[in-house]
Amino acid sequence: MNDAKPLALHPDRLFPSDPTQRMIARRLYLQVAGLPIVSPHGHTDPAWFAQDEAFANATELLLVPDHYVFRMLYSQGVPLDALGIPRADGSRAAVDPRAAWRTFADRFHLFRGTPSSMWLNHVFHDVFGLRVRLDAGTADEYYDTITAALQTPQFRPRALFERFGIEVIATTESPLDPLDHHAVIRASGWKGKVITAYRPDPVVDPEHEQFPDALRRFGEITGEDVHSWEGYLRAHRQRRAFFASMGATSSDHGHPTCATADLSPAEARVLFAKVVSGRSTPDEAELFRAQVLTEMAAMSLDDGLVMQIHPGCYRNHNRGLFERYGRDKGADIPLRTEYVHALKPLLDRFGNEPRFTLILFTLDESTYSRELGPLAGHYPCLFLGPAWWFHDAPEGMWRFREQTLATAGFYNTIGFNDDTRAFLSIPARHDVARRIDCAVLAKLVAEHRIDEDEATDVAIDLAYHLPKRAYRL
Repeated sequence: MNDAKPLALHPDRLFPSDPTQRMIARRLYLQVAGLPIVSPHGHTDPAWFAQDEAFANATELLLVPDHYVFRMLYSQGVPLDALGIPRADGSRAAVDPRAAWRTFADRFHLFRGTPSSMWLNHVFHDVFGLRVRLDAGTADEYYDTITAALQTPQFRPRALFERFGIEVIATTESPLDPLDHHAVIRASGWKGKVITAYRPDPVVDPEHEQFPDALRRFGEITGEDVHSWEGYLRAHRQRRAFFASMGATSSDHGHPTCATADLSPAEARVLFAKVVSGRSTPDEAELFRAQVLTEMAAMSLDDGLVMQIHPGCYRNHNRGLFERYGRDKGADIPLRTEYVHALKPLLDRFGNEPRFTLILFTLDESTYSRELGPLAGHYPCLFLGPAWWFHDAPEGMWRFREQTLATAGFYNTIGFNDDTRAFLSIPARHDVARRIDCAVLAKLVAEHRIDEDEATDVAIDLAYHLPKRAYRL
């Protein structure tokens, strides 16, 4: 312990090194640092807030759910079994969680300079009050401090939700989810606002490994003949209405591309019959996903759900890892993604519709200034989601602002959402976004491109008002 290095969070972290800009950024940040957190899209577990049970230990809370963390360890030769990551069949290797934590702590240096390091050190310092750095020598001190804290009432999920200043948080569920946890939250009388979002991928993607069984269950839940095109669409409308009744204000679509289509009803019926027969080709599967996006947009006009598209990821690239551990185990890789032609069928129908809101994300940064900024800067329905997933580092946030500002401005973007499974990292992620936006705005003020009072307004809007407005919260 005597060799432990101090852990401190510098008050000027992420602010410009230029003294003039840094002073402006400080003043702007003071206006947004304490604003409530609006988390309109993410993947936290609603069971945490429904049951309000103590998190088990440091490993189960901070390591096991966070694919940002264990993908780095895996890339350096650490087997997922050594970290206690659940397998696809629900089993786990017999690993002492303290031993898994020590494995992580011994390699924490691998995260230097990464967003994970910033987020985790923020959690360690601000949430748990730790003042020495995590390494092999402090692993047990960390594990014991965090695990002991988690057994106290102040560290239950609802208490942390309130401590973090979260005004609203959205989880993401499949149409097959009964939303029982959301019902429990509502019935409990707790004032925390936890809503859901409609994520229909398992019943939309013919190439999803669960598609045949998911489609069958979709029919059982809704009572519709989901093997007919009309019944399938009615089932979606029914489940969307149920999700909306449980607080949902958005749908979310994680397709490989952003392709949309506008087939005639007759053409859609023929394609759907091919899909449900299990004989569709990859091109037909892509066309089906494209048609369903347009159908979802049409439904948004009726039920008011904001539509999000998260395209451009080759999911589960590591076949062996996928077969052993299942989805979301850090093996997803960004793809080149095209938007201008891909979105035209949908935008031809709904691009000028004031009742429709479409939020676009990308993992292909080359599209920022060439496609996404100009599209959002023209179509009334279209807004840009923040730098996402592989690009939510400070550098990625800077690139997003620099390359979309000229054509989309600030107000055709939606501020920030954290899109995370790692509950305790939410304040850290929002703090990083607020600091970067203040740094960007400080540069504009220093260059006399906007006045400081305007920058203050923009900073507040980005941190609070824009996500609430975009997601109809």
